[in-house]
Amino acid sequence: MQFTPPFEQGVLLRRYKRFLTDIKLSDGSEVTIHCPNTGSMKNCLFPGEKMWFSTSDNPKRKYSRTWEQAESDAGHIIGINTGRANQLAEDAIRAGVITELSGYSALKREVKYGSENSRIDILLSDDAGLTDTTIAGTDSPDTEPGKPNCYVEVKSCTLLEEGQGYFPDAVTTRGQKHLRELMEMVSSGHRGVLLFVVQHTGIDSVQAAAHIDPDYASLLTKAHNAGVEIIAYSTEMSPNGACLIKSCPVKL
Repeated sequence: MQFTPPFEQGVLLRRYKRFLTDIKLSDGSEVTIHCPNTGSMKNCLFPGEKMWFSTSDNPKRKYSRTWEQAESDAGHIIGINTGRANQLAEDAIRAGVITELSGYSALKREVKYGSENSRIDILLSDDAGLTDTTIAGTDSPDTEPGKPNCYVEVKSCTLLEEGQGYFPDAVTTRGQKHLRELMEMVSSGHRGVLLFVVQHTGIDSVQAAAHIDPDYASLLTKAHNAGVEIIAYSTEMSPNGACLIKSCPVKL
């Protein structure tokens, strides 16, 4: 994923009202920008440290700038924009980086599924009729026709505590619903995959945050035992671009 133009640099001052952030620009002026992260952002807020933002040319937007990345006091880069996680996942699937999700010929985003009225982030299938979502290069001998559909739920992981990466950073009833939906897909004969996109360069492994949301942690173990595949990939990030680079362990 290339950022065109590259993100601009500022200094973080404060985040408030969930969606607003005050920053200082390179010329010393202070402005308010949009914060595209609805979570608690625990351990992601470092006032006085560098941050990076994008600028939209959409005249209808109240705040043209969007907070994209932050730097921790330890020098780690954190992906603040959770909306980029799905595109990072899609790009990595198409590039063959996520080996666990290779061998499918078609990819669709935001497909309705499940009994709780959800939308899956990414649906992988061998439906050759979906020419507008065909994955390049899947006409190779490695492609496996007749594979079950694969339902991929993507979660952005940014919480680092005492050297350990955790998800979630706040109680998430929505995340619990997604785990139930994935279990339902597995019981119906499909693949269900939970993919943690690790948008924090200081995180080397991911674990359920039982100290924050014990119900989610318990349900994650139940989902794993029911056949839901749980994987995580780390992200390389800079103001110029970002991409998933390698698998990292998930502790259950």
